[in-house]
Amino acid sequence: MGSLAAKRLLTAAALTRSRGGGALALLAQTRGGASLALALRAGAARSPAAPGRRADGRGSSSSSSSSSSSSSSSSSSSSSSSSSRRRGVAATVALAGGAAAGCEAADDREALIAGWEAKQGEHAWLEEVSGDAALGWAKAQNEATFAALGDPAASPTYGRILEVLESKEKIPGVSKIGDFYYNFWTDEANPRGLLRRVPSLEAFRSENPPWETVLDVDALGRAEGESWVYKGSASCREYDEKHRLVGSPTRTLVSLSPGGSDAIVRREFDLAAKAFVGGDAFELLDPSKSRCSWLDRDTLFLGADLKDGDLTSSGYPRTVREWTRGTDPRDAPVVFEGEASDVSVGGYVSRSRGAAFEWRYRATTFYTTKKQVRRHSAARDGVWHRLDALGLPDDAQVSHLGDQLLVEPRSDLVAGGTTYPAGSYLAVGFDDFVARGVRGAKFEPLFVPSAKTSLASAAATRDRLVLTVLDNVRTRLVFLEPVEAGGATTWRDAGSEAAPMIRGVSASPVDAEESNAYFLRTSTYLEPSTLALADAVAGAAGVANAEVIKALPAMFDAAGKEAFQGEATSADGTKIPFFCVRTAGAPPETPCLLYGYGGFEISNTPGYGGTIGAGWLERGATYVVANIRGGGEFGPKWHQAAKREKRHVCVDDFAAVAKHLAATGVATPQSIGVRGGSNGGLLVGNFMVQHPDLCAAVVCAVPLLDMKRYSHLLAGASWRGEYGDPDTDDWAFLKYNSPYHNVRPGTAFPKLLMTTSTKDDRVHPYHARSFVKRLQETGAPNIFYYENMEGGHGGAADAKQSAFVTALYQDFLFDALSPKK
Repeated sequence: MGSLAAKRLLTAAALTRSRGGGALALLAQTRGGASLALALRAGAARSPAAPGRRADGRGSSSSSSSSSSSSSSSSSSSSSSSSSRRRGVAATVALAGGAAAGCEAADDREALIAGWEAKQGEHAWLEEVSGDAALGWAKAQNEATFAALGDPAASPTYGRILEVLESKEKIPGVSKIGDFYYNFWTDEANPRGLLRRVPSLEAFRSENPPWETVLDVDALGRAEGESWVYKGSASCREYDEKHRLVGSPTRTLVSLSPGGSDAIVRREFDLAAKAFVGGDAFELLDPSKSRCSWLDRDTLFLGADLKDGDLTSSGYPRTVREWTRGTDPRDAPVVFEGEASDVSVGGYVSRSRGAAFEWRYRATTFYTTKKQVRRHSAARDGVWHRLDALGLPDDAQVSHLGDQLLVEPRSDLVAGGTTYPAGSYLAVGFDDFVARGVRGAKFEPLFVPSAKTSLASAAATRDRLVLTVLDNVRTRLVFLEPVEAGGATTWRDAGSEAAPMIRGVSASPVDAEESNAYFLRTSTYLEPSTLALADAVAGAAGVANAEVIKALPAMFDAAGKEAFQGEATSADGTKIPFFCVRTAGAPPETPCLLYGYGGFEISNTPGYGGTIGAGWLERGATYVVANIRGGGEFGPKWHQAAKREKRHVCVDDFAAVAKHLAATGVATPQSIGVRGGSNGGLLVGNFMVQHPDLCAAVVCAVPLLDMKRYSHLLAGASWRGEYGDPDTDDWAFLKYNSPYHNVRPGTAFPKLLMTTSTKDDRVHPYHARSFVKRLQETGAPNIFYYENMEGGHGGAADAKQSAFVTALYQDFLFDALSPKK
């Protein structure tokens, strides 16, 4: 969940340019139907949030860089004293009675949690995803919800949302692969989508591009009797001995998911013949969370569940095999392996500007990775270098641009005698680094964060580096040019933007090796997306003078609407920014949707949301996005301020925004509804049980809620670095942030709509099921549940399913929050 963009979307695509397979070049479907070439690091495990991925494996939520903005739903250290106050532990106060009351409250909460702990396992039958009893219960809940709330498909909201999602006016994002520009597209006639292409940039720029269909996923599903959902493709690019691209790729690995789950099958596809390869094709036909990357046309790096012990405890590959065409993958030799306790393990080759490197890695936690690297050659006889042995901490993210390594530390780094704060972006020559290590090599800062700035993304054109910087959650483009002197490369400013703006923006190179042209996509909360062609050499002037080649028409009526940024103060004094979009002068009784996420260093940045506009704002309602701690709006430290034992500050921050909205007359507790999904579902679940008086309705989607069980279900073990390990002493703090264990019978809870998916194989539907069951068993009224039988973690497998669940939650909120006459 979260939005469809990737925080470091362009870094691997534009910097490492792993055309031979090091990073998987995925033509990833966005929910609106357009596509974008995503370069994913081959072994990055997914957060519970993000369909999009960073090059370094972390997710993102930036509506501005979604490749179909019409469908986007837009979606400091904390003090220990705040934690104590939140948990009801008595502080030293002047009045003994106050201290006694604090202890009494703490004892009461401890007793509540202990009581639920004693009943742990009473809903274990709901863990049987497709068990008769569990599925029967879910279907009965669906029927009860529709009986109470109505059929979403019969609502005018459904038709309005579907009109946006299936619009033929969406901007098609393209990725240059060889001689062609590829796009993945969905619309009313093609709900599961078309992989298609045009032969040139000029053809794409035309008013009616001559699209050639390469793969029709709907037709494939009908022919094979499968509910296929396209999950991207990884093309095999071929190179000469100097690592220069040769010809145009003709082979790709297509990833298909049954019903939208994370588990996929992989099938080799001939781009020239526009057909799947027969005979000795590379195929993995049993759905799994596999990893594949091309070494060359006849060899793959493979991580898959082929034999006992091949997976980590998180359910991702533990081994790397070299799979040769025409052989059984189970017989492929293991060339690298990690531990069962690792999150994931992988290997790949990356290429950029004539330099090529082979990488192996073990993601020991979600945020720490042990990496090895060597220069790549046909002989493959280079010396391996362990980055930790050279002094680089495991939390640093590493890519490369030519012969320079690009390093982004997530903790303060002492390099070359200088201390660089977490979130810096540094360049260092590869040979210098492996010869002298972190302390001796010469590092050059490309970006150094301040208290209010962070790096959102990086992209390279032929002669420029383009950084997208967040400055108090506003965006600014920074242009850097290389300077060659004395055999070394340094960087200098090349006409960066002077001031940040409230907008969504993304910059992606047309061809990072051959051109300085880049695609510039911009939007605001109220202004539709435009796709322009800009020249990186021109810097900020190139942004101002960019040639608009595609423009999204308005998807909703924005007349009389306003968007502004505000700031709330959290319990520990931290300032929490938020964005508010509403009808100017709207009274506080107006229905107000407050959205939050707050995890995995994922940022919520401004951008045009067609579905939230058409289904919510157009009715005169108010939309607020809270930039709470746990996200990435202010870099790693903003995220780390809400990890593990500090998790409670997410709820404190969210509550602070809700209180601020009421105090300033934007809304009232009776007009506020909150929504969050996945990690955001955990947020609003905790908000509901801890602050039931601050809102009138809750929409909780594909959530984590039972934090005693989460690490034992599906990919949950991979998130222990974010939340803590409930099987250790970490439970001492985790239990206070487990909504399932903090349901207090007799509480006047706000109305709840819970949504999940049977096919979600990332966050188990048990969380949603068991929480609703517990609330029902305690007698809580107005508890509604919907479980889509397809859709995966995104909650929907196509536009109709997405429109259905969107209309369901928007109508539920509007009815629950509207003043009653």
